[in-house]
Amino acid sequence: MAADKDSNTNTASEAAKRPPGTVEVMYSAAEISARVSALADEIADTLGPDIMVVAVLKGSFVFTADLLRALHHHGVHPRIDFMTLSSYGTGTESSGKIAITRDITDDVRGAKILLIDDILESGRTLAFARELLQDRGAERVQLCVLLDKPEKRKIEVDADYVGFSIGDSFVVGYGLDYAHYYRELPYIGTISTD
Repeated sequence: MAADKDSNTNTASEAAKRPPGTVEVMYSAAEISARVSALADEIADTLGPDIMVVAVLKGSFVFTADLLRALHHHGVHPRIDFMTLSSYGTGTESSGKIAITRDITDDVRGAKILLIDDILESGRTLAFARELLQDRGAERVQLCVLLDKPEKRKIEVDADYVGFSIGDSFVVGYGLDYAHYYRELPYIGTISTD
């Protein structure tokens, strides 16, 4: 019986290991920090001190935390809430249908909202979230993304604030993951799994 227990533990431990990969730095921690500070300056000038931040989890959590601290230094005093959205389907490609898996809890009526996400690709998720918040009575919803991949757009939506515009690369670090790992990296990089 003990052997079976140890065998199960080893199998579970092996399954939870970080997948191998080599990460090439695309944007260093210093470059990201400078860009986040510039975004905070622009957001503070446009939206003013009293806003509501809604972060789309999970990928945006590091970016959101740094941006919130930078906004504080620019005199912004936001309310903060989180939502988790997923586009579901049977294959590896998005079906284009969005499901709310974790909703915000705060009332958004009359709020100026900064909606934050990690990557703007197809545009479906952010368009859905923006429309949802507007339907709930938000006065204004502006989009802020860490990364924009304009060539991946499926519907017409643009972010009001963009950290970096990139091509169709698979990136990790600074909150972005590969198989639930690599989020802790202080930089953004492309990953090679060969």
